[in-house]
Amino acid sequence: MREEYDALMRNNTWCLVSRPAGANVVTGKWIFRHKFHPDGSLARYKARWVLHGFTQQAGVDYGETFSPVVKPATIRAVLSIAADKSWPIHQLDVKNAFLHGHLAETVYCHQPSGFIDSAKSSHVCRLNRSLYGLKQAPRAWFSRFTTYPRTLGFTASRTDSSLFVLRRGPHLAYLLLYVDDIILTADSSAFLQSIIQSLHREFAMTDLGALHHFLGINVTSTTTGLFLSQEQYALEILDRAGMLNCKAISTPIDTQAKLFGDSGPLFHDPSLYRSLAGALQYLTLTRPDLSYAVQQCCLFMHAPRESHFQLVKRILCYVRGTTHMGLQIHRSAASELVAYSDADWAGCPDTRKSTSGYCVFLGSNLLTWSSKRQNTVSRSSAEAEYRAVANAVAEAAWI
Repeated sequence: MREEYDALMRNNTWCLVSRPAGANVVTGKWIFRHKFHPDGSLARYKARWVLHGFTQQAGVDYGETFSPVVKPATIRAVLSIAADKSWPIHQLDVKNAFLHGHLAETVYCHQPSGFIDSAKSSHVCRLNRSLYGLKQAPRAWFSRFTTYPRTLGFTASRTDSSLFVLRRGPHLAYLLLYVDDIILTADSSAFLQSIIQSLHREFAMTDLGALHHFLGINVTSTTTGLFLSQEQYALEILDRAGMLNCKAISTPIDTQAKLFGDSGPLFHDPSLYRSLAGALQYLTLTRPDLSYAVQQCCLFMHAPRESHFQLVKRILCYVRGTTHMGLQIHRSAASELVAYSDADWAGCPDTRKSTSGYCVFLGSNLLTWSSKRQNTVSRSSAEAEYRAVANAVAEAAWI
């Protein structure tokens, strides 16, 4: 707690003022959590002063709140290019990222419990910087960060605002931002280190060295490229479901049977169903083989039934036997984009809507994939296929 409080003071996060009449004062609390190494072992204890964003008032102490994050397809595209050209890839972590953001609104909050100024106990904090928990904190941090790379010569991508490209003479570098996690790659180690030093001068950050663990994804460098895996995360899902010792099966779904929305009794714990389905969604970041099965589970989030939970359990049984699987990014000189699409005409037994699927490759590397129910009913298999092709073409054009 003391370490976190000292960081707040060093950043001049607030100044104590008398409580203005009629002002909305945001409450907060200390959050304690464990930080873990990629292998699951304990790294350190963490304390953070977090404000209750739900006590803010729209139009009074916050306005716009949206903040972009880098898209998974963009990450895989940059990693594919870096692996192909054997560029060094580093991971950076910004310390107390949200404390760097500047607020456009006037926000007041209570003094942190345990650190109340005895001489000014009735005073409140007028924030100079954003704090964790504020609704506009991610947006304020993103705005603050993106202004600095531009001073170094970086240009934000027009199609993904969290991708920054730097061309300086013969040199080229890519920077990816996901909240406070940064992936940085460049065509030479010296050029990469010069960029890292420039970022260090502006922000307190840690250079975590060569990319090895990003957003819960383990990145292993091999002789053939990079291997992306979420094995530890998959084991955590199985543990949460109480299925660490379940019997593994060879397929994630029965392709012959279709699930109805009203088949069987309601599942007794909808929160567990939604939690596991949402966790499996995140697992598809490196497991395209799960996309269709997980998409089928997510169709019934509003009212899950016992038969739907059986599908979740089947997927988990499949995951148990394939925790070692992941996504391989090859060193491939090919630069052609190749897309494949397919459609399951009138596959949904409840709505008769079709399911579209596509995958897009850069050379031999899989960049993006999707399995999604179409918005409208197709009157023929040809119409369903054309809709699937349109989705694939749109994704390929975006990439």
